[in-house]
Amino acid sequence: MKMVSFAEFGGPEVLRLVDAEVPHAGPGRIRIAVRAAGVNPVDWRIREGQFQKARPIELPAGVGLDAAGVVDEVGAGVEGVAVGDPVFGEGASTYAEFAVLSAWARMPEGLPFEEAAGYPSVVETALRVIDQVGVQPGQTLLVSGASGGVGSAVLQIARHRGIAVVGTAGAANQEYVRSLGAVATTYEKGWVERVRQLGAVDAALDLAGAGVLRELVELTGDPQKVVSIADLGAPEFGVRFSGTAGSVPAALAEAADLIARGKLRIPVEKAYALDEAAAAHADSRAGHTRGRRVILVA
Repeated sequence: MKMVSFAEFGGPEVLRLVDAEVPHAGPGRIRIAVRAAGVNPVDWRIREGQFQKARPIELPAGVGLDAAGVVDEVGAGVEGVAVGDPVFGEGASTYAEFAVLSAWARMPEGLPFEEAAGYPSVVETALRVIDQVGVQPGQTLLVSGASGGVGSAVLQIARHRGIAVVGTAGAANQEYVRSLGAVATTYEKGWVERVRQLGAVDAALDLAGAGVLRELVELTGDPQKVVSIADLGAPEFGVRFSGTAGSVPAALAEAADLIARGKLRIPVEKAYALDEAAAAHADSRAGHTRGRRVILVA
């Protein structure tokens, strides 16, 4: 099979499309014929070696966590899913023609594989950080970096829970943020004062790592009311850095339910071919994403 791999840490240029053996589904796992794979910031952070001290990996290594496809092999002990079922979920080395998933859910009827591949990690992250920051219905949540995949999910899930949301994003994405039910403002000079004029902020999320933690703490009045998924220096400000996934199966089940009920939709901004993974990483790292980027496999 074809898969994207890297043999050294570095920029997007270290990614290679290589021939590899088809993996097999071990106990509690399933294998899918991948139709699309999600592109997440964690993918290029791993490729750059940012997590080697905390979570070392051996090289060469595959790339990708999220995917959508058709079940091709079912491991021992797995129930409720059969060969031929369309699923989306999380696993390893998903930029490939076949991948093994450790968590999955059946795809809601009518959901395209391309869109489904963009949900797993971002919805799990969104659900996790909303819970961790402790924001309650009737309160106001400030989201820095609101137009990306996680931001898109946070805005919709928070609004569904009765939480008011203020989202910062680039000028080109203001209308998009508003379309998801948030009050939008740019992150250009003067953004802190603009947020203040909108009213009190009860909690805040840093989803972009844009060096705004000091300001988020100032706006909420308490570092315990701020959570970051993108700034490794968060502890220096007394802010929680959230980098460990919670229950992925539970998040996928909730995502499938929200999608089926029309409460959650994250558009695909751009799709790339498998041999364009380097370009996908470069674009993801540049930021300013509206929704999701995905790799189309078949």
